[in-house]
Amino acid sequence: MTLSRLADLGTTLKRSDIALALGMMIILVVLILPLPPLLLDFALAVSITFSVLILMTALFIQAPLEFSAFPTVLLISTMLRLALNLASTRLILAHGHEGTDAAGHVIAAFGHFVMDGNFVIGIIVFTILVIVNFVVITKGSGRIAEVAARFHLDAMPGKQMAIDADLNAGLIDEKEARRRRKHLEDESSFYGAMDGASKFVRGDAITGLLVLLINVIGGMVIGILQQGLSFDQAVHTYTLLSVGDGLVTQIPALIVSTAAGLLVSKAGVAGAADKALLSQLSSYPKALGMSAAVMLVMALLPGIPMIPFALLGGGAASLAYLIDRRSREATAAEAKKADAAKTSPAEEPLSAALKMDDLKIELGYALLPLVNAPDGTDRLTEQIKALRRSLAAEAGFIMPPVRILDNVQLDANSYIIKIKEVEAGSGKVWHGQYMVMDPAGKQVTLPGVHTTEPTFGLPATWIDAALQEEAAVKGYTVVDAATVLATHLTELIKANMSELLSYGEVHKLIKELPKEQADLVKDIVPAQITISGIQRVLQILLAERVSIRDLSTILEGIADGLALTRNLSLLAEHVRARLSRQLCAQHSDAAGYLPIVALTAKWEQAFAESIAGQGDERSLAMQPSKLTEFVNLVREKFEQAARDGEAPVLVTSSAIRPFVRGIVERFRAQTSVLAQSEIHPRARLKTVASI
Repeated sequence: MTLSRLADLGTTLKRSDIALALGMMIILVVLILPLPPLLLDFALAVSITFSVLILMTALFIQAPLEFSAFPTVLLISTMLRLALNLASTRLILAHGHEGTDAAGHVIAAFGHFVMDGNFVIGIIVFTILVIVNFVVITKGSGRIAEVAARFHLDAMPGKQMAIDADLNAGLIDEKEARRRRKHLEDESSFYGAMDGASKFVRGDAITGLLVLLINVIGGMVIGILQQGLSFDQAVHTYTLLSVGDGLVTQIPALIVSTAAGLLVSKAGVAGAADKALLSQLSSYPKALGMSAAVMLVMALLPGIPMIPFALLGGGAASLAYLIDRRSREATAAEAKKADAAKTSPAEEPLSAALKMDDLKIELGYALLPLVNAPDGTDRLTEQIKALRRSLAAEAGFIMPPVRILDNVQLDANSYIIKIKEVEAGSGKVWHGQYMVMDPAGKQVTLPGVHTTEPTFGLPATWIDAALQEEAAVKGYTVVDAATVLATHLTELIKANMSELLSYGEVHKLIKELPKEQADLVKDIVPAQITISGIQRVLQILLAERVSIRDLSTILEGIADGLALTRNLSLLAEHVRARLSRQLCAQHSDAAGYLPIVALTAKWEQAFAESIAGQGDERSLAMQPSKLTEFVNLVREKFEQAARDGEAPVLVTSSAIRPFVRGIVERFRAQTSVLAQSEIHPRARLKTVASI
């Protein structure tokens, strides 16, 4: 039962609020009940330690508000000293006739040490301490706190308006605005409380002086009249005890007053007091050098001891030299850094915000290892470099660079591919896993995340790396996350290749032509066609995935076609006929045959009769039911060919090819439509079907 009660008491004391309340109750009890000398010694030691702790805290804090509880601490320390004053007074008056140890050993030790056997010295020292505390430190601290509180109160409306202005301008959010307002209120309350708390120290100093007089006079009266002591004995005993008591309470009071002065005078000084003082005092080596000169001169004056002034002067001169040299080195380093900053690129102008990225990939945070892998390899960037190289050889021009950046708004495993800042495709991949697909188009049976392949829309499954070999053994197609993303990017680039061919790139391609072809360009540009006109013809070719690498042949075709028409679409058709060898080779199978699906005479006539208008005004005006029938037939024939392992082209007459292609690209963009004039005479044909 006793152990249980002790445990409950320990738990209670661990609570800081209960402990503080008990401490205040003990202080009040000391004011009423007598305290034994042994406990008084312990309490006086606590008072001195507490005051030193307060001073050290005031020295090491970075800003005054970090010690916002100082007014409360000051009140508690003052109450503690007053309670101990009263307890020691009770012991001095009641037992002073018994000897100098009547009020404990601490008070006796302070009295003997300071007085050195002469009570007049003790009284003078005590009086000086009280004057320093009351007149110098406390009065100055109180004035600083009073002015600071007044200025902070006057400046509060302006600071509040500044916070509101920053909030309205969007420079800070609501949370930051609340934090700043709270800091402003705490600052004003702190300096206001410090102004009032300085009165505690002033009252404590006056009380200490009065207690000393009461102890000396009252003790002598009691000692001479009641206890029968001689005048000399009474004066010696009660003066020593009174002065010792005064010193043991005034020294902690002086320490706490110094802490208060440090705290209120710290406003505007950042960092701990030692760093702030040293950094500011050592910022002016000239002042230190002048001080050294004055000390050295004083060392040479007659009658002045040379050694202390010479040592201090030499030390100050050495320190001034070191600080000046360090300052010069720092200035030189800053100048060098400034010169480097001048040579570095200037800050981007606001017009840079108008620039667009032709190709951009935005990644979720879980996909960042695709770019910055822990092992130092950049899998995705390497694939993009290879992609740009292969597309340059395939399409005939260099693709714009691909910008890769993270987007925290995306799902962790999601990505978005943008062309000219507009989303062209998106998907999800899992870094460290593999996408598995069945070549037959069926669902994979391995465990994992079932999904759809983002490029072609086929059923796929993401599996762990441990299942990679098993998937390969089963004949599945296995690709990693970077390859899936790069494949999606490749198909999107091919589908939008015409948009990526800029005027500048066309101008660059023409400029790099051999001299013979450059003369041809001079003949037709700008007299018959502009660079932008050539760009448009090239874009029409790229829209149907026709390579423009053979630019010489294309320019010759444009030059021939300009004699017949200035319509850019018809010029592109004329150029396609010039590229017949390339077109047939592009769509031939591994055996060298060109698989074709021929358009029958029925549909040739139907399309020819549906063309309305003349020249550049021609357009297709076929009945919707006829169009639907044609679309269904094309889809059926080409899907059957795909099941047979063929990738044929649709062959029509030259007159209707653009119109047929305009319909087919809406539902089968990857299907090529060739005119009969675009079939090279030496091409080996293989008819797969007819429509």
